[in-house]
Amino acid sequence: MTARRIDPRTIGRVLGPLAFALTALTAPPAGMAPAAWLVAGLTLWMAAWWMTEAVPLAVTAMLPFVILPLAGVSDAEKTASTYYSPILFLLLGGAFIALAIERTGLHRRLALAILRAVGADGGPVRLLVAFMLSTALLSMFISNTSTALIMMPMALAVLEGGSSGGDAEGVQQDGIHGALPMGIAFAASIGGLGTIVGSPTNAIAVGLLDKLAGGRITFAEWSLYGIPLVLLSVPLAAYIVARVQRVAEHPFDVAAARAAIDSHAAWTTPEKRLVPIAFVTFIAWVTQPLVAAALPPGAWTDGTIAVIAALALFLLPDGTGRPLLVWQEAERAPWSVIFMFGGGLALAAGMSASGLAKWIGAALLPLEAWPLLLVALAVTVLVIVITEFASNVATATGIVPVVASLVVALGVDPILLALPAALAASWGFMLPAGTGPNAIAWATGRIRIGAMVTAGALLDVAGAVLIVAVVWTIAALT
Repeated sequence: MTARRIDPRTIGRVLGPLAFALTALTAPPAGMAPAAWLVAGLTLWMAAWWMTEAVPLAVTAMLPFVILPLAGVSDAEKTASTYYSPILFLLLGGAFIALAIERTGLHRRLALAILRAVGADGGPVRLLVAFMLSTALLSMFISNTSTALIMMPMALAVLEGGSSGGDAEGVQQDGIHGALPMGIAFAASIGGLGTIVGSPTNAIAVGLLDKLAGGRITFAEWSLYGIPLVLLSVPLAAYIVARVQRVAEHPFDVAAARAAIDSHAAWTTPEKRLVPIAFVTFIAWVTQPLVAAALPPGAWTDGTIAVIAALALFLLPDGTGRPLLVWQEAERAPWSVIFMFGGGLALAAGMSASGLAKWIGAALLPLEAWPLLLVALAVTVLVIVITEFASNVATATGIVPVVASLVVALGVDPILLALPAALAASWGFMLPAGTGPNAIAWATGRIRIGAMVTAGALLDVAGAVLIVAVVWTIAALT
């Protein structure tokens, strides 16, 4: 008799609430406030539901609004406000831009350039690497989320061009069909580590280190460590994604994709009118730190730029008697993904407000008795685990000050201990709600949650060792 297979979603539905119930019925660890203990249970609950898809991901995102007020962490009004972040407008505005690019067909021309670089004899693995390297390079200069928004329509155009048919649900998820969106998401996060301006987390970490430990890290010095890490990490991530997705076992006709995209048609008027908007938006994202310094604080953000570009799409005619984008097309934006990401922001705020993040940071202090290399590795691992469930910015803000205090207590070079922690704050790949790029990739419908969790976990483990190895090796050589 064949044993009945238990649906992972059923397991998640049970384990999530059970984890929270245990924290509600048991005393918190020493030094932890009861509210922080409840938020720890909420974190486990949401992780279980997100990883098993026990309920739709956006539904899981509603939990903080219920639990945080009941746990006494914050009232309903304040909790609702934590679902908001300027990055949500970046996601929304960027989605509108991506929809306009898709509607005009401009993404096919951009994808064709990458296919030409892959070559006529290039296979799906080479295609994956080419897209990931392009994404990582772009992400060094503009935000990770903006990069993913630019690259994803190109990837989808390639997949559609080389597709021979869908699965039962109409969208293929095996082989390169799931690997390419996932690889772009991972490469966008990895590329952001290359320079200080690649991710807001980097700048926050540098500022905190300068203030708390007197360890000023310059743009050039960060890049000295960040760029080699990116160059090593992208091929590693491509290898992991390709193995998890079994890309080699699912043939993909790159030549057919190129032929399907390359229509040899002349540029249309809508394409010609969209290019300047996309170009100006790109330049605005690249120069955002410089322009922001001349304006009121917080007035000029990546989200502001994306919304201005989106407004232009609704206002400017495309030359055929209609705007570049109409609302019926804009309604296809990934609204559920935006709400899901908001749930992650709310959870991160709860971790901070309840004292859970501070308690976790204080737990690091006994590590000062360990050998410094093990301390660096332990701190890196812990930061990676935390950033899977909290926003990168929240992780950097909560953990880097504690690491800075360790640096002062041990009297060591901040590079050896604090820089790995700062880099690790952006090293989260397992969950769709973990980063903006992950959420964008998930919105394509081409990724299985099990594949993302598996690939992300493997990359997390490898990354903890790689980050410390790169930082310590370069520090020893300089």
